[in-house]
Amino acid sequence: MTNTTKSVDAIVIGAGFAGLYMVHRLREAGFSVQAFEAAPDVGGVWYANRYPGARCDSESIIYNFTFSEELIQEWTWTSRFPEQAEILKYLSFVADRLDLRRSIQFNTRISAAHYDEMHQNWLIYTDDGDIFTAKYFITGVGCLSASNIPNFKGLNSFQGQAYHTGHWPHEKVDFTGKRVGLIGTGSSGIQATPVIAQEAEHLTVFQRTPAYSTPARNYPYDPEYLQQVKENYAEIRQKLRWSKMGYLHTIVNDRSALEDSPEQRDEEYQKIWERGGLGFSQTYNDLLVDEAANETASEFIRLKIADTVIDPKVAEKLQPSYYYSAKRPVLDTNYYETFNRENVTLIDVKSSPIVEVTPNGLKTSEQEYELDILVFATGYDAMTGPLFKIDIRGKNGVSLKEKWGDGTQTRTYLGLTTAGFPNMFMITGPESPSVLSNVPISIEQHVEWIGDCMEHMREHGIETMEAKVEAEEAWSKHCFELAQKTLMTKVDSWYTGANIEGKSRGFLIYVGGVGEYRKICDQVAAKNYESFNLTLNTEKIPLS
Repeated sequence: MTNTTKSVDAIVIGAGFAGLYMVHRLREAGFSVQAFEAAPDVGGVWYANRYPGARCDSESIIYNFTFSEELIQEWTWTSRFPEQAEILKYLSFVADRLDLRRSIQFNTRISAAHYDEMHQNWLIYTDDGDIFTAKYFITGVGCLSASNIPNFKGLNSFQGQAYHTGHWPHEKVDFTGKRVGLIGTGSSGIQATPVIAQEAEHLTVFQRTPAYSTPARNYPYDPEYLQQVKENYAEIRQKLRWSKMGYLHTIVNDRSALEDSPEQRDEEYQKIWERGGLGFSQTYNDLLVDEAANETASEFIRLKIADTVIDPKVAEKLQPSYYYSAKRPVLDTNYYETFNRENVTLIDVKSSPIVEVTPNGLKTSEQEYELDILVFATGYDAMTGPLFKIDIRGKNGVSLKEKWGDGTQTRTYLGLTTAGFPNMFMITGPESPSVLSNVPISIEQHVEWIGDCMEHMREHGIETMEAKVEAEEAWSKHCFELAQKTLMTKVDSWYTGANIEGKSRGFLIYVGGVGEYRKICDQVAAKNYESFNLTLNTEKIPLS
């Protein structure tokens, strides 16, 4: 039974970075807006990701909003790489400072969003039976919010405690004296492993594919440095917005890795290794496009692993064989060193696959492991997964799932819109820079483009805006062709959907860079959105 029907200009889904800024941007422009968040408070993925060691791998001085000078000056980060609790505190600060909570309905999950062609608006259905109507429907659900747990046999039979890193409890999980099994060695697994190992009686890490991880080298910020950052943030903002990936670091050596001698290369790699952070893939300009150049970086990291891990058999298991940075690059603090501890065991589940979860633990093809706690660091159904969790239907009742099929038919225009779904905007949607960028910078660019677009529609009496099919097809083709020039499409990863059983392979990220993408989006707006089908509000603008 429907409890409430309420009409607003815009509905926004999510209250993380994207939802918060979208609400603020639209309110400032005079639109009525209602946001919905499934969690009890703001934060998005940073509200849910509370696992041990959870920390951002973008440096904190750039992992924040840049649109407000007041927010920049009033907030002070504590260290180079912010931990989850500090990021959540920051987002709460933003919500308070901009008075955003009054426009957000918490503890509410959106079950469906259907376009009403007759009335040219969106019907938004909540899980408790309420219906909202809005001219604009905007998703800020994030690219990595749909957690994934493989469908292991006996999954529900485990009698111990089980957790997914993406949905961690608010209270501390006590590993003291516990036998812990951790499945997955992507970013969350690599961050959690050293922390859990320090507390658990024994930690068994079940690894399917080893990861290339480089040192974070986190440290507390010097107050004088932070003051300099604040004084120069206008310049920093411009650099971020027009950079390749939304970061301050750039290509260190604007030449091929193959142009240097092995000794010179190792010296250059060692400098970046010591510096820490995500800059290692930027040591040379061809590490993501040339196989031979990439191998020089890959081998450098493998040798670091071999030098760090005492047991040569364990070290060998931890050394990846695919192209470095073709999967998501990972930062760590003492990850490889952790495997030198007597209470840590590494199991290669490619050679010894997991057969089933048992009431007392986990069984591989070779052995059964008795466990008290299971930690699933098994990642997410990325890019399309969060959108598919909502029953989104456009014109003629066609669902987003039907249009995009199993993923191979995913088509967007600019990663912002998709044909057949008028007045629907996706913040960091498929085929935008999204996860290949410093995400808050990409979020800001999308929010501002959407806000400007909506103001343009209001000023010109435009009732609906829908991407032209030919523009969408051209954009998707362009994204695919750019991606094919890199090594990233040649490796199975969550970038390609390979981590989800039954999901078709694709590559739904724009690799051309944040600055270039911004230029393209600005050009679309400057041409009065000619790549969109526009319908006029005949009550406001008489047709002549």
